Amino acid sequence: MHGKTVLITGSTAGIGKETARALVARGAHVILVGRDPGRAEAAATELARGAGRAEAMTADVFDLRGLRELAARVRERGGRLDALVNNAGANTGRRRLTADGVETMFAAHVLTPYTLTWELLPLLRGGGRVVNVTGGIPGAPIELDNLQAEKRFLGWTFSQYNHTKTMLMAMSHRMAERLREHDVAVNVVYPGHGDTPMNRRTAMSAFPYVYRPLAPLVRLIAPLAFGDLAKPARSSVHLAASAEVDGVSGAYFGQNLRRRPWPRTVLDERVRDAVWDLCEKLSA
Repeated sequence: MHGKTVLITGSTAGIGKETARALVARGAHVILVGRDPGRAEAAATELARGAGRAEAMTADVFDLRGLRELAARVRERGGRLDALVNNAGANTGRRRLTADGVETMFAAHVLTPYTLTWELLPLLRGGGRVVNVTGGIPGAPIELDNLQAEKRFLGWTFSQYNHTKTMLMAMSHRMAERLREHDVAVNVVYPGHGDTPMNRRTAMSAFPYVYRPLAPLVRLIAPLAFGDLAKPARSSVHLAASAEVDGVSGAYFGQNLRRRPWPRTVLDERVRDAVWDLCEKLSA
């Protein structure tokens, strides 16, 4: 990774930060993106002790204006971008809208990766990699009339968090097709569970009803079972840096670094059309 540049959203803490740490250790120049300037600078200073370099940028990537201003700054700094890791996430306990009027988790997990990839496409052309990070329990059917939780936000087993993480997969599948002509690889990774700051902050009201009795137990054992965040970061590092995936695009990788079959709902053309069309509409 020496001489290569990687941008990672949501990289001032949690799995994103550990992904950045591993890539800096391999010699990459990593652009860490976070909302808080102090945390971003502190993370960059900490990680810059590796073989590569770390640079901090701040932006509200869930806001289209902030997202486009970030992309403009990255383009202005010059050079190419070898990898973009769309890692930023959110998990709210109730339906909330961004300043653009978009449901927050749809914005975080689907619209932000879609928009930022297109904005940075000039820097990625000719061999760049896009790594989109899914999570939760993805793979359940996508409700085409409920993409932004207009009808329901939670159910016994349904949550908008898992819903949008599955929609991210559908969007990524379509984006891989669209960017093939630009020689840009787009893949999805499932990192597995981690005791991250976001997970620790997640309100009980964000859990589907059937899982709520288990939530206190999971939180109790999480620091011991999932405290090493270098493990869930491995899948993103692999897709961003490994020569083993040269030329691979439109694939879904698990936490064991192996390809996994796409969920049936992601392979439904109607689903991909609906998610893609909504992203085009909202980003226009």
